[in-house]
Formats: sequence, C-alpha cells, structure tokens
Amino acid sequence: MTLSGLLVFAAAYLVATASPGPGIAALVARVLAKGTRGVPWFIAGFVVGDLAWLAITAAGLSVLAQRFAVLFLVIKYAGAAYLLFLAFRLWSAPRDPVALDRPVPAESGPRLFLAGLAVTLGNPKVIVFFVALLPTVVRLDALSLAGLLEIAALGAAILTAVLSGYALAAARARRLFTSPRAVRALNRGTGAVMAGAAVAIAAR
Repeated sequence: MTLSGLLVFAAAYLVATASPGPGIAALVARVLAKGTRGVPWFIAGFVVGDLAWLAITAAGLSVLAQRFAVLFLVIKYAGAAYLLFLAFRLWSAPRDPVALDRPVPAESGPRLFLAGLAVTLGNPKVIVFFVALLPTVVRLDALSLAGLLEIAALGAAILTAVLSGYALAAARARRLFTSPRAVRALNRGTGAVMAGAAVAIAAR
C-alpha cells in the first residue's frame, strides 16, 4: 500500500479511535475505579476486536456477518451485560479513600481480554467505521495481503497508543480523589458512565 494511502487511513482511524464512545467510556471508567492493573489485557481485547472487523470488511464478508446477526447480537449483549455488572459494583463500592491506594484484587487476564473483545465487537462506533467508512478511505477491492497487514499493524499501534493515553490520563485523575465524598462521587460517576456505555452498545 502506498505511503499516502497509509497516511489517509491513519488520519481517519486516529480521529475515529480518539473520539469518545462506549469503548473509551468503559476503559476510562474502569481505570478511574480500579487503576491500571489488568488494563493491557482489556486494551488487547479492543485491538483484536478492531482487527476482526477489519478482516471481515476487507474480505468482503459484511453480508456474511449479517447472516450471523444472532451471534453478533449475543456478543453485543454479553458486552453490555458485563458493563452493567461493573456499573453496579462501582455504584455500590465503599467510599473509603484509602481503598484507592490498596492493591486491587487481580482479575483474570483472559476474562478482561474477552470483556474488551465483546465490548468492541458490539460497539456501534467501531462497526460504523469499518463497515461504512473504511471502504471510502481504502480501496478494498485493490488491497493486497501485504497492504492489509500494513493497515492492521498501523491500526493496532494507533489504537493501543490512543487507549493507553486515555488510561494514563484517567489514572492521574484518579489520584485527585482523596475524601470519602469525592470517592463516592467517583464510584457513582464511573458507574453511571459504565451503565451509559452499556446502554449505548445494547441500543444499536
């Protein structure tokens, strides 16, 4: 693929990934509530989910994906249910400010990966980009395997960088909450954001 083509894709993808949506809301809310532990697994699920949609679109399988609509609905609602579960836990979490500095119980890496994957596969923003917008940016009919791999590598790097930036910013903001009242507001605010992300995913 030409350098100009890669730059056009990079610019479009960067704008799409950096714009707030259900996935970023879920990531930021989780980091605000629990810190950065386990976040690489969560981000990896996002990246693989985006790559899956890239592969589906590049292979011209959008019609095939529609035939498996029930499967994608199950994945979508599983991701939304997971976010609602996290939202409930955050809303009912203790408001002890000291808890922010305590080690967070380890969550299963594969579980976080699958959660990120489910959220991404059912994320309407991701679907719109790859199914509707990507064909206007990249000539998929003339895309070689090498070009597809170049786009995949570039997309994975951009998405990882963007999500890591959001995670680090949320981790810094998390340190500002030092009073019980602030911690309660943080927990309930992030819980509400997580629930909103779940509704956004499930409603489309």
